[in-house]
Amino acid sequence: MGTEITLDCAGVSVTYSKNHRGIDHGSLFQEKDRKAIKSDQLDYDWYKEEGEDPTPSEMAFTRSLKDIVPRLELLGFNLEFVRREYEFVAQAWLEERRSLQEDDDEPIAELMSFSEFREFVCAYPLAGLDSTFISGLDEASEKKILGRFIGMQFERIPRYQSYDIHAYSERSFFTALVDILDPYSLLRLFAEVEANKDAAVDWQYGPLVEAGWAAESEFVPNARRTETFLIATEGSSDVHILKHALDLLRPEVADFFRFIDVSESHPFSGTGNLVKFAEGLAKIDVQNQVLFVFDNDAEGLDAHERLSALKLPVNMRAVMLPELDEFREFPAQGPEGLRDSDINRRAAAIECYLDLKVGDYPPAKVRWSNYKKSLDIYQGALEYKDSYSKEFFKQTATTLAEGAYDARKIDAVLELLISECTSIAVLQRITSDREKRA
Repeated sequence: MGTEITLDCAGVSVTYSKNHRGIDHGSLFQEKDRKAIKSDQLDYDWYKEEGEDPTPSEMAFTRSLKDIVPRLELLGFNLEFVRREYEFVAQAWLEERRSLQEDDDEPIAELMSFSEFREFVCAYPLAGLDSTFISGLDEASEKKILGRFIGMQFERIPRYQSYDIHAYSERSFFTALVDILDPYSLLRLFAEVEANKDAAVDWQYGPLVEAGWAAESEFVPNARRTETFLIATEGSSDVHILKHALDLLRPEVADFFRFIDVSESHPFSGTGNLVKFAEGLAKIDVQNQVLFVFDNDAEGLDAHERLSALKLPVNMRAVMLPELDEFREFPAQGPEGLRDSDINRRAAAIECYLDLKVGDYPPAKVRWSNYKKSLDIYQGALEYKDSYSKEFFKQTATTLAEGAYDARKIDAVLELLISECTSIAVLQRITSDREKRA
């Protein structure tokens, strides 16, 4: 008979393998997601009679769908990619139908647009679908299986073929209808349904391992190295701040990000060296996913503009720290005294994104320094910036939860980084799919 292993969402299997591991889904999970959960493949009466512990056979990775979404997107499965994939599947299916159409055949039904297909998926929360097993083949049994889908024009869904659907419940029939995309694309679509967001996504490997079809060492969590992003910054302080921020504010995806080793010193410190580093990586066609991050100041703006003039490959991208409204009227000390100034693109290094009201320091301000002739603006620097960094490194998940530290600005930085890295992953996946289909 063998042993099955599936990736399930609210009891719906989006992938299936038998007697081997199949697709590696470890990238969707972290070590904290490894738990024992009940399995319908186990005979619990036997365990009870034999006095055996079923825990080894129950081991799985499990995580809520809403917590899977950020990981799916960093793997390249955002809604934009799902839309593109659906439209390709629909177009390919339409062309196949047209090639087989005879003159006296009925007209081909107009396929659902992506927005219609998404609306269809969202109309049926998974937990609300009837999973009662129907074994009969008569008309009454068929009606029970079709459930609320009776009367629907199934031909409008790409790849639908009535003889190809072997459903045994309303839920399995729905799954067969929508299972036309990559399993991760399907998960991303399911996540659009509010009622699905708390549903568990389970990858239960215990039965397979205990049956001897796989080794436990095959089930490893966290993003694989080829799926991670190298974040290249101007200086060592940027590395330390971003790493600490990810651990505190985005622990659910922190394993997707790597940084240049600055334990000794930063090998490419300064904007000029970072630009040269980027140019070198682009020229030697490095395959790593890389995001170059520049400060939101005059030096960063100059470097970013120089790097933007280059044609970076799809796996690389450059970005400046985000412009914020909080910086539009920021105390700045210059030859004309202390005045509120817009320090965006002029003096907002990463320390400016920390809480500037903690510690026993004078009110935060920047001091104008050198003039950037090429941009016709002055560069500025935050006073006591190392002190603000030290205060940030003292913060824990507890202090943030208590509201003792204002992390909104640094959270905006992480939001930008994750958005840019998602764009890299999506573009890479689109490019890869296009090459495969060429």
